Amino acid sequence: MPHCENGNRIGLFGGSFNPPHEGHLLVAKIALRRLKLDELWWMVTPGNLLKDRSGLLPLHERMRLSAELVDDPRIKITGFEQTIKSYTSITTLSYLLAHHRNIRFVWVMGADSLATFHQWQEWKKIVNTIPIAIIDRPSASMSALFSPMAETFRKFRVKEYNVAALPYKKPPAWGYIHGRRSYASSTGLRQKNAKECVNVKATENRKHADFS
Repeated sequence: MPHCENGNRIGLFGGSFNPPHEGHLLVAKIALRRLKLDELWWMVTPGNLLKDRSGLLPLHERMRLSAELVDDPRIKITGFEQTIKSYTSITTLSYLLAHHRNIRFVWVMGADSLATFHQWQEWKKIVNTIPIAIIDRPSASMSALFSPMAETFRKFRVKEYNVAALPYKKPPAWGYIHGRRSYASSTGLRQKNAKECVNVKATENRKHADFS
């Protein structure tokens, strides 16, 4: 787990990062800047229980790819959730808040994740446990802002001009942050890689056929 000092403002940005991409990095950098964070913990999870894990790269590989992508020393890449055997966000939060009582944590997530946030285990408890910053993502604004979470906790939304106060807000408190967006997606990258593998295999087969 990354080192931290009492009073630090730390963003928690969790995901499978399978694979990590520039969209993830953009979300992290926007959160650092707009929330005035001291650090952002890039938490590479053991696996999302809501998603098919058959195509999930090993944790060490996803951490390596994340390290190659990240270019800001304030972003700390960690896989500590596997160490504490946590497979849900609420378990991770309960652990962190019990062990770091004087840290100003903020949960950071892309807007594309908010549409299904109500499917997360104990999602209302998460909202009532930690302030949340939602970073805009392409084609996700409407689905995010009218999601069950946004509707249920609408009166606790912090104005965008005041999102830097989120680390100091008592939950429930959440804010939506607009900014530059990237169309990169892990699904798209996996599909591209799969297509490239098929093309390489087809090329190899043609070469073998030519020499047979």
